[in-house]
Amino acid sequence: MKMWQKMLTASLACSVIFSVSEPAQAAYSLNPEVKQATPALLTASQIGVLQYENPNLANQSSKDAILVMSFGTTYKDSRAKTIDATVKDIQAAHPGVKVVTAFTSHIIIDRIAENEGINYPTPEQALKQLQAEGYTRVALVSLGVIPGMEYDYNKAVFHEYKTQFKKMTLATPLIYWQGQEEQADDVEDFIKALFTEIKKPAKNNAVLIMAHGTPQPSNAYYSVIQAKLEEMGYNNVYIYTVEGWPNLETVIPKLKKNKVKNITLVPMMMVAGDHANNDMAGDEEDSHKTILTKDGFKVSADLRGLGENKSVRALYVQHANEAWDALQGK
Repeated sequence: MKMWQKMLTASLACSVIFSVSEPAQAAYSLNPEVKQATPALLTASQIGVLQYENPNLANQSSKDAILVMSFGTTYKDSRAKTIDATVKDIQAAHPGVKVVTAFTSHIIIDRIAENEGINYPTPEQALKQLQAEGYTRVALVSLGVIPGMEYDYNKAVFHEYKTQFKKMTLATPLIYWQGQEEQADDVEDFIKALFTEIKKPAKNNAVLIMAHGTPQPSNAYYSVIQAKLEEMGYNNVYIYTVEGWPNLETVIPKLKKNKVKNITLVPMMMVAGDHANNDMAGDEEDSHKTILTKDGFKVSADLRGLGENKSVRALYVQHANEAWDALQGK
């Protein structure tokens, strides 16, 4: 038996968006033979949906809420079609439950307040307000795409505030599990969901999926996504990043080798904001659309954020449900 299997036993049941059974809590649990786990080992074994119960507050009554955390965007129309639409779907799945939206970008919060008069809280502010309103149990939901810096922010909030509540849970981001032994395959589910509204490219055509990129090791998720695309038969579909690897220069030689003539650019981001409208599809000299056009390709752009795709939103709801079920002890 592998060493990690001796220490950890999987307690994950899979559910697929297109034939959803009962939603499952995605997590590992320590092997029962581990009788006295150190705090470090307990922290290391927290994989998947995070949860914490405060024994000092066990006698408190349970008043539950859901906090949805997003980076946010100043693009009002895109925000309504993506973030707001996703939060509405989560709310619809939990009627009667208080659902709060918080943004992690302080700059975006300030700009929205100045330009629109709408005051979004940070996750920290939202939790303090929930506590003041008497809520004792909170399920945190991340609208991140991969477990990168944004998800690390979400985890930091979880660990900072978990002891102030009777119970707290944190959902995984959109793409987390990769189909390892006895685990779900978020990558495959995401690709299937994405292509419910994007056509597979025909001969001499290609789809370029623009992700954000991150300096973290989680940037490797993009290579996993590319490998899965090829495994699933999505030929001439390439993922690249704005601020990571692979970048556009990495993809162009592959396009030429495969004699691609027509390209559709698609953002792999919750909202179609600045990166999508300017870096990807803008008219500036250094935009991806301009660079590819000068290289002889015919380029079009699909300026829809992931949150506009109802199948992708359903995946976020599924992840939110897992955090909610963990909060309920299911």
